[in-house]
Formats: sequence, structure tokens, C-alpha cells
Amino acid sequence: MTSDGAGAAARRTVALCFAIAVLEGFDIQAIGVAAPRVLPELGLSPSQMGWVFSFNNVGMVLGALAGGWFADQVGRKRVLVMATLTFAIFTLAVVLANQFATLFAARLCAGIGFGAAMPNLMALSAEISPSDRRSTTAALMFCGMPLGGGTAALVTQLLPVGYDWRWLFVIGGVLPLLVTIAVLAWLVETWDASRHSARRVPVAAVLFGGGRAVPTLLIWLTFFSATLILYLILNWLPLLVASKGIDRAAAPQAALAFNYASVVGSIVIGRLVDRLGPRWPLSLAFGGLVVSLIVLASATELRIVISSSAAAGFFVLGASYALYGVAAGYYPTVVRGTGSGAAFGVGRVGSIAGPLLAGWLLSGGATSYVVIMYMAPVAVVAALAVFLLSFHTIEN
Repeated sequence: MTSDGAGAAARRTVALCFAIAVLEGFDIQAIGVAAPRVLPELGLSPSQMGWVFSFNNVGMVLGALAGGWFADQVGRKRVLVMATLTFAIFTLAVVLANQFATLFAARLCAGIGFGAAMPNLMALSAEISPSDRRSTTAALMFCGMPLGGGTAALVTQLLPVGYDWRWLFVIGGVLPLLVTIAVLAWLVETWDASRHSARRVPVAAVLFGGGRAVPTLLIWLTFFSATLILYLILNWLPLLVASKGIDRAAAPQAALAFNYASVVGSIVIGRLVDRLGPRWPLSLAFGGLVVSLIVLASATELRIVISSSAAAGFFVLGASYALYGVAAGYYPTVVRGTGSGAAFGVGRVGSIAGPLLAGWLLSGGATSYVVIMYMAPVAVVAALAVFLLSFHTIEN
């Protein structure tokens, strides 16, 4: 393939991965912004809604672990096609949910599809870009997630008052079907079967061999901490804002600000990591997250809630997506899906814990201030872990 042809293939790959990330972000935020309507209509308690949020992420853990490993056996493209088709079908299934059990099952299965896709997006970002642009490429791919999440919040502001929340999941289910067709037609496979040796390498050797034990554990700790904060905010932010006494109709504006500011944060922090290395851009980003969470917890005015939500999104997602590019580089190409899948899967354990923690605290009578303040020390842990990670040499 000529350099122009390779460049065009790389751009198509980024565009397709960006589209998949947009749809995941739309779906994750859709259940969050629909929650104030879903709870009374289906007769759910906050605790039950926390289980729905969290088991979507249980599905992501299972999908990430299986999808990353499977892609190292059969290729990235096949797994992405199966993954997008799976989350399309089960996102549409949410439309038919009429009780806790059916909503729970649909979200769990949709999460499996999302999880199977994500480690392959991480691997592709490393495989189509030079090492000095991995974080920027990953950021460009994954900033589609907050853009999609912001779009879900925006759609709720544009629909008529009293809209049926199921329309969000019709949109979120039909569009992945179209993307699946595009992936089949245009995605170029980066996995090379002739160089493949992953099926002969034990998973433990992939994760902890070759001097990767400490980096792997630090990557896991950072992802766990960041995604715990991220998914608590993504799922519960509209309800937390409404509990501050702010008009329920205005509450999605905070989610809109959080998601759209994340797009800017992803690109800015990704570029800084590529230019300066990961140590200071990522450590300071998580430090900024601590400050923004403290301000958000204390805020009672809508403008301060929106601005602090935007700052939190800028820092947490900007740092997380830049880290996707950094983390994938610690693993050899032939087992990168396995390494990325494990990192993504462990991170999603945090995404399970976050919504459950919020549901448990709120059911126990905690205020939004208490829930958000619980996240500040978690952000400190992420800052320390990524700072220590930066002292370890990247193998690939």
C-alpha cells in the first residue's frame, strides 16, 4: 500500500472508531438522562437503577476481556463487527423493557457488545499511528464518546416536553446497525495472521511478563479510579443536580457541559502527552479533577454547577483517553488486544462500583454533596498511580 493509501486507510479507521465511540457515549448517557423518567414509569427505586447502570458495566468487563483476547486470535475487524451488531440489537431491546428484569438484561447484553469493541479501538489507535502520536490518535477516536453523550443530553432538550424516553434507544440502536455495514466495507485489518503468536502466549505472560508487571498494575489502578468517577458522573449527574434543588428540566445541561468539555480535554491533553510525555499532563489533569469535584459538590447555582461539570469532564476524560494511547503501547502488537482488554475490563470494575456506590449512598439518605465528595480522594489515587507509571519505560 502506498503512503497515501496507508494514510487514507488510517483516516477511515479513525473515523469508524470515532463513530463507534460516539454511539457508545450516546447510549451510556441516554440511560442517565432518561433515568428521571424511567424510574417512575417502571416503578424502580434508586438502588434498582444503580444495578441497571452497574450491570451494563459488568457486561463491558466481560465483553472487554473476551473481545480483546478473541481479536488477538481472529483479528480486530471481525470482533468490531460482532460487537457493534450486539450493542445495536440490545440497545433496541431497551425499547421493549417494561420492568426491572427486562431493562437489566438488555443493558447487561448491550454492555457486552460495548466492552468487546473498546479494547480493539485501543489497539487500533496504537497500530495505525507512530509512537509519538498515539495519545493524540487515541484521543481523536475516543473523544467521540463524550460527543455522543453530550448529543444524548442535547436531544432531550430538543424533544417536546413529555417525550417518550424510548426514542433515545431507538436512535441509539438503529445507528450502530449502519456503522456495522461501514466497518464491514471500509475498515482495514491491522492484525496480521502471519505474525500471530498470541494463542501460544499465556495471558499472565502478556500482562506481567517482559517487565510489564508493575506498569500493568499501575495502569489498572489508574483506569479503575478514573472510570469509577466517570461512570458515577455519567449515570447520576442529572439526578444529583436535580437533588440540589435546580429545575429538573435544566439538570441535563450539566451532563451536556460535562460531555462537550470532555471533547476539548481529550484533544488538548492528548497533544500535551505526545509532546511532553505522560507524567505531568496526566498527573496535573487528575489534580485538576480533584479541584473541580470539590467545587461541583459545593455548588448550588446552575452556572457554577455547569462550569464545574465542564471542568470535571475536561480533566477526567481528557486524561483517560490520552492514557488509552499510552497504555496500549506497553503491550506487543500480537497480544495488544489481550493487554488492552484486561486494562479496559479492570477499569470497568470501577464503572460498576461507581454507580452502585451512588445508588447505595442516595438510598441511605446521602446528599449530592456527600456523593460527589467521595470521588475526590479517588481522583488523588489516579494522579499518584499515573505519576508512578510515567517512570516505567514503554516496551513498544
